[in-house]
Formats: sequence, structure tokens, C-alpha cells
Amino acid sequence: MAMIALRPENLSARLIALGIATPQQLEQAKQELAMTQERFSAILARQGLLRDVEAGRRLATQFGSVPQRLDARPETIAAAAQVPGAMWRAHRLIPLREQGGTLVLATDDPLSVFALEFFSGRCGRPLEAVLVREQDFAPLLEVAPTVPPLPAMSQPASAPVVAPAVPPKRAEPSKPQPAARPPGPAASDGTDAPIIQLVNSMLSEAVRMRASDVHLQVGLQQLRVRYRIDGVLRDATSPPKALHGPIVSRIKIMAGLNIAEKRLPQDGRLQVTVDTRPLDVRVSVLPAMHGESVVMRLLDRSQPIRGMAEMGMASEDQRLWDALIRRPHGIVLVTGPTGSGKTTTLYGALSLLNHPDRKLITVEDPVEYQLPGVNQVQVKASIGLTFAAGLRSMLRQAPDIIMVGEIRDQETAQIAIQAALTGHLVLSTLHTNDAPSAVTRLIDMGVAPFLVASTIQGILAQRLVRRICPHCRMTDNATEEERAFLGAPDVIQLIRSNGCDKCNGSGFLGRVGLFELLVIDEAVRQLVIGKPTASAIRSVAVNAGMRGLREDGCLKIRDGLTTMAEVLRVVAGTEA
Repeated sequence: MAMIALRPENLSARLIALGIATPQQLEQAKQELAMTQERFSAILARQGLLRDVEAGRRLATQFGSVPQRLDARPETIAAAAQVPGAMWRAHRLIPLREQGGTLVLATDDPLSVFALEFFSGRCGRPLEAVLVREQDFAPLLEVAPTVPPLPAMSQPASAPVVAPAVPPKRAEPSKPQPAARPPGPAASDGTDAPIIQLVNSMLSEAVRMRASDVHLQVGLQQLRVRYRIDGVLRDATSPPKALHGPIVSRIKIMAGLNIAEKRLPQDGRLQVTVDTRPLDVRVSVLPAMHGESVVMRLLDRSQPIRGMAEMGMASEDQRLWDALIRRPHGIVLVTGPTGSGKTTTLYGALSLLNHPDRKLITVEDPVEYQLPGVNQVQVKASIGLTFAAGLRSMLRQAPDIIMVGEIRDQETAQIAIQAALTGHLVLSTLHTNDAPSAVTRLIDMGVAPFLVASTIQGILAQRLVRRICPHCRMTDNATEEERAFLGAPDVIQLIRSNGCDKCNGSGFLGRVGLFELLVIDEAVRQLVIGKPTASAIRSVAVNAGMRGLREDGCLKIRDGLTTMAEVLRVVAGTEA
């Protein structure tokens, strides 16, 4: 006679009907299961919903589940080896057989069926559980084939310690318990949750490789994992596609997101410690055609803020930039695409300006680094705290210096202009390709040209290019194309790299900035009042000595810091 499989939805309905748990309590318990991989009965018992961990077995008949007689012995099943044997046993589950592509499990605790969702991805196939009599289940624990732990899931020595961004409603145990694990790293003894180990290993490897982002993208055939290293995406070792769901669920739990919501985008945050280095991780989840796409942005809070000299700014531009940010009032802008280092530049400026006799306030989305002595406000558009609203309120706090994360609309631009006119120094960013375009962008937003001319003090456009690895750099003959690009037919040799272990074979290690600094002098100011084009502003500025992004890139090529291909990668399509 065919055995009847347990159904999670039926058990959920019975738990609610019996008044044991509300739908919200069940959802919370399921999230806890995804995070800790603890036995579901133990979670309900700890939350006070069951008398003890064995209550689920005693109440089986009330749940509408009738234990069945089992005569067959368990088989050795390859798919079951994807989960350590100790973990099966911790959840009172024993693999029995494969049946029509489905892995059938035996259990004596009907509530263990809630763990199947998290194990099915690891096994790469659907799972079913059948409830068997206690006297039949006990011998299975002795005769069930031993399932070895997966070596690929072992935890590296530099495993991160992961703390959820949203604390659980209970105090986490400080030490692992027999059937309960805290939501930190799993040890490498094969008895901890493989998905927890896998996600921790992924984060650890990303940090070791100096990645700024981790990208998880699922397609029709595979799950693709990539790390953004020095601004360029590189493929990493990708787990089987079957693990996509469990991996995304684990990341959502860590970031305090809703694991049941798969239709809408979600954003969250978590904290990771790798080799004593504290990291903030921003998580973005986006529903896509074949499953949810996840991007994790890694922010190392232990790294000091880089100065302009360290970022590669020429000494003359450093002098001009330092003078701009020390002006008593006006607006100083930094422009460039996402990932060009604008926030780092502004944080560096704030660090220089942060003195006890000044009050500094920022409004950001998000607050990437916490600066001592600076009041930092996080934008929360969902409750009406936008850049414009935050900036308007900040003016009533009597600040000396204001930083606005980004001027996105006319309202924010107008308030920033008014702040500058009333004696405040305002630092902010714009998304434009070059410095002159920032002027025309503000005018296009609806700001009067005479207000732009009277308040904007200077604009810094920047890009980041990969720096040639110092460990494998070598001298090579310059090509005709390179000499033409540099405008220097006399250049004979340039610096290149072959790739080595230090740079993971890429030939690049770290990044250096390209800068274009437009100082709004009287000539440019008079031009702006007439609503000029960006090209007209560029022409006047270049005649006054401004060096464009491309020209700055050429200088760094000749200095052996980067390559022509790198400069073209970031400045192609601009007039700079």
C-alpha cells in the first residue's frame, strides 16, 4: 500500500485551527528555521507554542497525521549525500528511497516536514516525508546508511561571523546546542547547515579577493556568482542552480528581509566580521525571469578614508580642491557614474573639515560610513524623509557645512542653492559625465542660471581605473595606437603587467582616480548666466588651465599607473 506523504500546508492549517500558533507566529518560526536550521518542533517549544520538543510527535493524530507501518529498509541514495547525515537525524528525517524523481524521507515528527523546503534545494530534487510509527523509526536511526559531509561546504579558516541586521525576538544562545545553532558561522565538522556555510564561505572569499560587490544571477541552466573586483566583474565558483532558493533565503534572513516575498524588490542590510574586519553589507534583491537576482555591496568599515593624494590627484589639483572645500559658503559638486568614488571623495572632504568649532550634517542614501563628530541622516523615502525634506530640516539645525548625498530633483537643488546663499557650504554629487555638464544639468532641472553662477564654486568629475599590479609590472614597447592616444610620438616604452598570484592573474591591483576639476572663476560665471552649452564651458575652462579626464588618464599612463585600455574603458563617449 502506498504511503501518504505529509503536506506542510495541511499541518499549518491544523496548527492554526487548534490554536497552537497564529499565521504570523508560524511565519516567524519558518524564518527562524531558515536561519538556524533548527528542528521545527524545538523552535515552537522555545517560543512557548508547544510544551516541549517532543510534543509534535505526541500530537500527530491531532494534526491529522496517522503514523504508518514501515517494512522497507532505507536505501543508499546519492542525492541524500548532499546533506550531512547528522543534519538529517537532527530533524528526525531518514532518507528512504527515490520514487519518480522524488526523494522520500521517513520521520516520526510530523512537524519536520517544514524543513523539507530548505533541504530540497541542496538535494537538487523534490522531497516528501512520510510519518512512520515510533517503533519503526527508532531502528532506522541504527541501520540508515551513513551520509558523509560535503568537503566543498567546509568552512574556511577566515569564516565570517554573521549577525542579522534585524535581531531575532529571542536571545541567541552563546554556544551551539545539540539541536540548535546560532545564526553565526557553522563549524566545519559537517554537522552544521550547509547553506549557512556556503553563504559564509562566499562572503569570506569575496573579502579575501577584495571584492566590492557579490552578484548572484540565476539563468535557465545555471546559477552564476560574480565578484566585482576593482570595478570589473569576475566569475567565481558557482554552486548548483538547485541551491539558488536556499541561498537567497539565507541572505534574506541575514538582511532582515521577507523570505516569502518573491514578487517585489527588497533592500536590506547586514553586518559581517571577517578576520576581525567589520563590514557593512547592503543587500538588494530583484525578481527576475528565472528567479531572484541578489547583489551584496561590501563596505569595509575598518579601512581609513582615502585622501586625494592617495587616490591619485595631481598636486596642483589638490591645492585647488583644498581651497574650494575650505570656502565659507557656496556649493561644491562631485560628478561621475555610480562606483566612481564620489562618496569617498566627499567623506575625505568632510574629514578635513571636521573640527570642534564647526557643525557638520549629512543626509545620505544610504549612510555608507559613520564619521565621528558628524550628524548623519539616513534617507527614508517610505516615510517622507527624502533628500529635500532632510535638507530643509537640517537648515534649522544651524549647521556650518552640509553634505547632500545626491541632488536628484529640482526641489533638492533649489534648497541647496538657498542654503549656499544663506552662508552654508554645501557638498553634494550629481550623475553627469563630466564637470561642465553639471552646470547645464542644474539649469535643465529648473534652477535659474544666475543662481547657478552665484552659488557653484567648483565641480570635480572623476573616474576610477585599475592600477597596474606592482608585483608583476614590466616595461614593454609602446604601440603606434598608444603613442597616438597619448599624443606623444616620442614615447618608446610603457608599463604593463602579466598577472600574478597577488592580483589573481588580472594584472591589476587596486584603483587610481582620474580627475577633472572645474573652478568657477569670473569668466565661467559670466558665461553660465547666458545659459551656455557644456562644450562652451569646457572650452573656456580648458583655456584657463583645466585638465580633462582623458588628459589626466594620459598622464597616469605615462607614469606607469594604468593602461590605455583602462582609460578608454571609463572615459569613452565623453568630451573629456
